Parts: sequence; C-alpha cells; structure tokens
Amino acid sequence: MSNMREDLKALIKELAEIYDPESRDYYISLYLGKYKEKNNLLDQRQKACQSVLTGHELHNFLKTIEDIKQFLKKNINDNVALFASHKHKFLRTIVLPVHIDNLLVVDSSPYLRPLARIHDEWESFTLVLISQNYAKIFSISLGKVEHETTLSADIMNKHKKGGWSQARFQRLRKGAINSFFSEIENALHKITDKKIVLAGPGIAKLRFRDRLAREVQNNIVGIIDININGEHKLLKEAIHLIAKREERASCEAVQHLKSEILKDGLAVYGVKETLKAAENGQVEILILEKDYKLHGWICENCQRVDIGDKKQCPHCGNKTSTVDVIEEILEFAERTNSEIEFTDKEDIAQLGHIGALLRFK
Repeated sequence: MSNMREDLKALIKELAEIYDPESRDYYISLYLGKYKEKNNLLDQRQKACQSVLTGHELHNFLKTIEDIKQFLKKNINDNVALFASHKHKFLRTIVLPVHIDNLLVVDSSPYLRPLARIHDEWESFTLVLISQNYAKIFSISLGKVEHETTLSADIMNKHKKGGWSQARFQRLRKGAINSFFSEIENALHKITDKKIVLAGPGIAKLRFRDRLAREVQNNIVGIIDININGEHKLLKEAIHLIAKREERASCEAVQHLKSEILKDGLAVYGVKETLKAAENGQVEILILEKDYKLHGWICENCQRVDIGDKKQCPHCGNKTSTVDVIEEILEFAERTNSEIEFTDKEDIAQLGHIGALLRFK
C-alpha cells in the first residue's frame, strides 16, 4: 500500500519527464497554500503573464487558466499543487498535508522545486507506542497519520491468592507478554516504512526492541519516553525527531561531498560541473542550497542548458527559453532517479551552491 510520500514521489517523477520542445509556456504550475487567497494570486499572476505573452502562447495560457479556475470551483482545498496545460489536455493535482507558499509559474515544463523540497524534508516513518499490554502503531507520511493499528492484551499484573505458585504466575505472565510482543512484531512486518520510532512508558519499549531481529533494530531511529496516553504530544515529538534526523542527513551529505572532493573521488561541485553530471545521468545524490536560483537558458529541442542569455541555441539553432538553471538540474536528476538533498548550510554556498555525489565518473 503506497503512502502520501510515495504518491508525491511518483508525481514528481511523472512531471520531471514533461517538457515541450516547441514553446516555453505550455504548462502552468500553481501552488496554493491558502485557498481563500487563490483569486488574488490568480488575478495578479494572470495580469503579469498576459503582459508578456503573445499569439498562441497567450491563447494557451488563458485557456489553461480557465481550466484551473473551473477545477478550483469544484475542489476547495488548502495546500494544493496543480499542473496544467490546455494544449496538452493535461491536469495533475495533489493535496499536501503540509504548508506551501502561494506561487504560479509558467514554463515549458512543470515547476518541481517546492514538491522536491517537501519530499526531502518530510520523511515517512512508523511510530510504535507500546506498553506491556497495549500498543498503537502509526504510519506517518508527510507529517500526518495515514494509518493506525491498536493492539491490546489481557496481562495479569497481580498474583492471585492460592492456586498458582509465584514462579508459575511469573512464567505465565512473561509468556503472555512475549505472545503480545510477537503480535506487535507481526503487525510491524506488514508496514513498508523502514524507519521506526519506539515510544512508551517504562522499559516495555526496550524489551520489545531487544527481541526484534537485528535488521529491524537497525531501522529504529529514535526512542521516546512518554505516558501511554500522550498520543498528541508524542506525534509532535516524533516528527521533530525525524526532522532533526533529516537535518543531520543533509549535513552528512555535504560532509561526504567535501570528503570526495578532497580525494578526487565521485563528486562534482558548482553549477557547470553539476549540470554536466546531471545531463549525463551520473548523479547519485544531488545536494543544493534551498533557495538558490540562477538565471539561464534552455533549448527545448535538444535539451541543452547553460547559464546566462542566449536567444538561439548554439548547438542546434533553435529558439531558447529563459529558465532557472538549478530547476533544470533538479529535473535532470529526477529523471534519472537521483536522491535530492536540500540544505541551508554555508558549506554548500562556498562550493558554488550546488554539488553532487556520483554513481560513476
């Protein structure tokens, strides 16, 4: 069963494959953080885009805006991303459980950076709240609970007077707890999210951890001590823990990049070299500064990209379009299933704002 993050990745992959070799404005990418602000955004951006578009490009733009407005009349959502082209009879949408900033971009291909950032910054994980007789398993995707399973067992806590010896009572109780833990473990095996956070009061969560197979233990990324009734607080703590883990992963990726550069290994840095590697399908992990943009051009005919201004492609002679070169590198990377890491660490700025760990040289 797929989760929201997997659906988001599939959409990013689909959108990254799209471009129009004939013109520069056939796709509108719309990000709406607040639905009530949609009319202001659409009116302002429609006016701005109409002032620079002409001919069939303007016609397609206006028709696409009409399609979008018709869709939005029937679908009232905050934090929705929408990608459309009337010419290509294309419309894709996704409702996101996290905040996005309002944005409308007109380009020859869908604008992916906001989606890619959300995918990078919001990891999926499994949260297990456990005591010796109660457990709740949450599947968390993009910061929201997608699925939850509740398990419980009737575990005797006191020795009954007469009948059983204390030793026999303890054996039976231990067996009941182990049987309950096995039930939780079986439920975990049915969940695809590999990262696990364990939580709960006392030592039950530690005993449960210690009985797990080594490969499952290795997937445990955090342990939280919390009351069994503290679900609301727990979700916030677990998401914060995972966010900190993602920050560390970004830092480690930058450090790995610097290490590979020092030993002339599988790494490139700076826009020119990273662009070349992305075009060649060499990028294993693309590392880029979160908000960095760079003016450049693209030839939709031969897919050449470069920094600066060119009205005509020097390679095939076709008309070029103005682009953000970093967005184009991101699209190349997505097409070749590269991992994307966004960072705001100063180290990446010093390396030219972008770099990549490579699959091969």
